[in-house]
Amino acid sequence: MQYLEGRKYVVHAIFLAVALLFGVRLFYIQVIDGSYKRAADRNTLQRLVQVPYRGLIYDRNGQILVQNTPVYDLMVVPREVKQLDTARFCQLLQLPLEEFRVSLKDARAYSRVKASPLVQNLSTPELAAIQDNLIDFPGFSIKARMARSYKTENMAHALGYVGAITPAFLEKPKYAKYLPGDNLGITGLESFYEQDLMGRRGVQYRMVNVRGIEKGAFRNGEFDTLSVAGQDLHTSIDIELQQYGEKLMAGKRGSIVALDPKTGEILAMVSAPLYEPSILTGKGMGNRYMDLLNNPERPLFNRPLMATYPPGSVFKLVNELVALQMGVVTPETGFDCNWKLVRCTHRHEAPRNLSIAIKNSCNPYFYQVMRASVLRGRSTNKFEDARLGIAEWRRQVMSFGLGNKLGVDMASEKKGLIPAPEFYDKLRGYHHWNFRTVYSLSIGQGEIGITGLQMANVMATIANRGYYYTPHFVRGIGTGGPRPEFLQRHVTTVDPQYFEALVPGMCAVMDGGRGATGVNASLARYGIAVAGKTGTVQNAHGDDHATFAAFAPANDPKIAIAVFIENAGFGGNSAAPMAALMMEKFLRGKANNPRWENWLVGPGTERFIVRK
Repeated sequence: MQYLEGRKYVVHAIFLAVALLFGVRLFYIQVIDGSYKRAADRNTLQRLVQVPYRGLIYDRNGQILVQNTPVYDLMVVPREVKQLDTARFCQLLQLPLEEFRVSLKDARAYSRVKASPLVQNLSTPELAAIQDNLIDFPGFSIKARMARSYKTENMAHALGYVGAITPAFLEKPKYAKYLPGDNLGITGLESFYEQDLMGRRGVQYRMVNVRGIEKGAFRNGEFDTLSVAGQDLHTSIDIELQQYGEKLMAGKRGSIVALDPKTGEILAMVSAPLYEPSILTGKGMGNRYMDLLNNPERPLFNRPLMATYPPGSVFKLVNELVALQMGVVTPETGFDCNWKLVRCTHRHEAPRNLSIAIKNSCNPYFYQVMRASVLRGRSTNKFEDARLGIAEWRRQVMSFGLGNKLGVDMASEKKGLIPAPEFYDKLRGYHHWNFRTVYSLSIGQGEIGITGLQMANVMATIANRGYYYTPHFVRGIGTGGPRPEFLQRHVTTVDPQYFEALVPGMCAVMDGGRGATGVNASLARYGIAVAGKTGTVQNAHGDDHATFAAFAPANDPKIAIAVFIENAGFGGNSAAPMAALMMEKFLRGKANNPRWENWLVGPGTERFIVRK
């Protein structure tokens, strides 16, 4: 009996220990460890992320350039994919088998339990082909979202494009608020103003049963947040002027930049060769992007911001302003057209003063102007005198926004080059160069390099008689104005009076009679005085480049423009009439010069426009 009594206590002890073990475990699960609670919540709660509408983009007259359109993504949760009939699935989607396998592998690499996009940008017909069959393919679902669509075939380089965020981006803290499958701006305005355009996501919590059927809002929507649409961008672009500029540049390589000098607003920016913005949207966008990237004409290259060239004779204006400020010349100063110093462009009247020199673009005149600026006898050593002179010359030239990024509201802007003494020390050796080594800078050749945007900004600076505003595309964000940095005035080192001295000679370039190099840019028949300068840029690799820069009307400037056409020869024959047509279009609302249009827009000129 004692033996049985002892066994009774042992059994009780075992039951008690088991009960205690279960109690401890239940306490841990229910009170300490929240993972089971979270798992249970996932079975009863559905978290829906509300993606906001991306802000729209308008031109200066309120015309929509970029809007949103519905598209659909096929999402996959890899762990839930069971007994997949791969052949039928790919047939329904018209998806290559190898592409499907790669996409599914990427989804598994991201997460086996979280949804990620397998196929993006399905159109409505593509959605209809598979939607009714999704019940046969567990683990797959459709997610609707808004994608970009374009109301214009123009302005692709400036607008930029939107693309899906990559896994590498998702790992960066900067993109912590993004989810797989989300889109963000990759280039252009879409990228620069991403935080303004993207808006703010909302979240909704819904009660669902074990079959996934929605049973209503969780706690009456107490934890829901509303999405906030992105802010619209109101650009300064005149889309009709932009379209006209792209028409003129079709079939060519180069750029056109037109600014409002009084505000720094960009009226048009053309980069050629061209492509349509819709190419980089929709299904198959990746393949089309690679086609553009591998195109030998380099249509993705944003020439107004990224291509740097010697500015040619247009730069003579800057050199003259620096010399006037230094006091080494006056507007009445004359020099001989001495071909022994440097060859001139053509035979012309003696450059007895500044206006005659600008009108005829006299190379020997501007050679002697820059020599007077650089060699000022500040050292008895001719090499050191040149070093000191170039350093001071560079300081003043850079006040025009050259040699640095201007700060336009777009990435990938290049700063160009205004060479410093240290540049030539490295190139030639310390005290192994003098003015004769660098004299080509006096006529805008040699080592100097500027962008099309910088050249247009120089014209805006002259138009304003000594200051400029940072060029920018966006004049308003939402209901507000532009960013504060675009309202700041930048003043050069040159006094306003010296800018006034340039204008008569710049007007004579178009309307000065015999010897004037820019007669093809004259708008005198409309009573509009144009102030400008032609340029021909030497090119060791082929035909010379043509350039022309101007502003109009000369005494009340409303547009400043720079045209650069690769391998087009003398600037007065091609770049000047193109600029004239653009100015006429903007100032008069139309361009009425069929002779120049036929010259610039001939048969086959659209061969470089890449279309979808």
